[in-house]
Amino acid sequence: MKNFFLLCLLFTGQIGMAQINVPNLWDNYDELTDAKPHDSEAKWNNLSKPTNFSWASIDTRYNKLNIPDITLSNRWKVKAWKGERVNAQALIWTKNGLSGATLTVSDLINGSLKIPSSAIKTNFIRYVMTDELSKDGKTGCGHRPDPSEWDSSLVADVLDIIKIRDISACSTQPVWVNIWVPSDTKTGKYNGTLTISGNNFSPLKLQIELEVLPYTLPAPKDWAFHLDLWQNPYAVARYYEVPLWSKEHFDAMRPIMKMLADAGQKGITTSIMHKPWAGQTYDHFDSMITRIKKIDGSWEYDYTVFDKWVDFMINDIGINSHIYCYTMIPWALSFDYYDQATNRIQFVEAKPGDAAYEKYWKLFLKDFAGHLRKKGWFDKTIIAMDERGLDAMKEAIKVIRKSDPEFKISLAGNYHGEIQSELYDLCISFGEKFPTEVLEERRKSGKISKVYTCCAEPRPNTFTFSPPAEATWLGWHAMSGNYDGYLRWAYNSWTVDPLRDTRFHTWAGGDCFLVYPGGRSSIRFERLIEGIQDYEKVRLLREEFTQKRNPAKLRKLNDIVATFTSESITPDNAANMVNVAKKVLNSF
Repeated sequence: MKNFFLLCLLFTGQIGMAQINVPNLWDNYDELTDAKPHDSEAKWNNLSKPTNFSWASIDTRYNKLNIPDITLSNRWKVKAWKGERVNAQALIWTKNGLSGATLTVSDLINGSLKIPSSAIKTNFIRYVMTDELSKDGKTGCGHRPDPSEWDSSLVADVLDIIKIRDISACSTQPVWVNIWVPSDTKTGKYNGTLTISGNNFSPLKLQIELEVLPYTLPAPKDWAFHLDLWQNPYAVARYYEVPLWSKEHFDAMRPIMKMLADAGQKGITTSIMHKPWAGQTYDHFDSMITRIKKIDGSWEYDYTVFDKWVDFMINDIGINSHIYCYTMIPWALSFDYYDQATNRIQFVEAKPGDAAYEKYWKLFLKDFAGHLRKKGWFDKTIIAMDERGLDAMKEAIKVIRKSDPEFKISLAGNYHGEIQSELYDLCISFGEKFPTEVLEERRKSGKISKVYTCCAEPRPNTFTFSPPAEATWLGWHAMSGNYDGYLRWAYNSWTVDPLRDTRFHTWAGGDCFLVYPGGRSSIRFERLIEGIQDYEKVRLLREEFTQKRNPAKLRKLNDIVATFTSESITPDNAANMVNVAKKVLNSF
């Protein structure tokens, strides 16, 4: 079925012949070939031990075909708050092929106390193809239709759901370990074992030493950090080959969106018009609301899809803070509706400020507001715009206020002092800054002020070739800039073959998504969650030190947070900055 579907796409010109064989969701699939130079078989055969197992750094993506340059380490020592998730990476490298490799982890024991093994996830890390920044190294934006013109390589990123793997001779297999410390865990040191075993080799073991500190991190749904990663349900339907908005579609989305809820996501991404961003992703967004112009000239609006999607995200997934509705100012100023008189889809071509634009949107927004109030969703709904200019925003705001003055409005884009007071949620691009007094006033009035990165920033970023610590760095930067949170435009806008190839013809590798099909997380996504947790820890410690009047500790904490400015990051210092800051954070 999948190959037939992709052949159809081939004949419509959407993909090339080399992209047809997409792996099935549950396959122990083959990765693409890495054409980069790598260690020779002779070098591998010189290993003193045929197979090695060691802890390694989570800040490094280790090459699949090279012998890792690390100091052997048998024990991972880590500190964590109750309720916190902590990450580790282990490596197994072998000159012999390993058959049926399987990971197991023990309970972590502290006398009669334990952290159950069910709180610990282990994943084999899989490799995906990525590319690079622009030729001048200044951006990840720009068209790149011919992959051969870009320096491409295999990088470790996918946290696989397959639990048994054959490991090829002369290769390195990374392993990801994540401990989510139960919130009711007693303070103290807990010890356990990570084991890899298989059919043709003796079990190999590594030790885990986790020190649980006397602090508790709230559940993700209670985090103050405002995470806003845009979801793409259309990509899920295409990849899983299920009808849009069917039971099978929602079943497929459940584990993917649950990962997002567990990261503290606050917003539901909805599309209230056809192609709000033109076709910037492999799977474009359709309108979740159908507009019908009846024969008598009156208008009717069908909210069936919108309601199903929002209800699923709120009641099934638990993401319920805000509903972002994109957009009144699309990239192409063309607005669709179904015309009963002609039995056709028609379009209104109009720009903000035109009478036709106001009529189209004002009629809809009045009806939409009534529907939202009936559903009990009005107060959490936001009419959202993305990277639109000041003049267009002013005109759109006028129409919104005429339609219903109580609508919340958001913009992700440049800072405009003239309209910031109108914007309930204002998310500015990395490198820009809010005036201090404006940021303080926005917070006092309950408004949201965030920062975002996209393809434009060479660093920090979450490309598949970005240093993993840059994802964590973003949380610290949000705290340093006194932002309420962070936005990124694509959580799961998958490419045609996302499990193997993260490159896209418009943006740098990995720009379009942070997680993979099958409910697979990534190194990037787990490291991003780390930074959000650090943000929450800083927030809670600041409150404690202020209440207990401990200026020395507060100053020590604030001094390290203050280092995470947009000017401070370089191509290779994110890991050191994060590790130094984490050491300070866990010293209290």
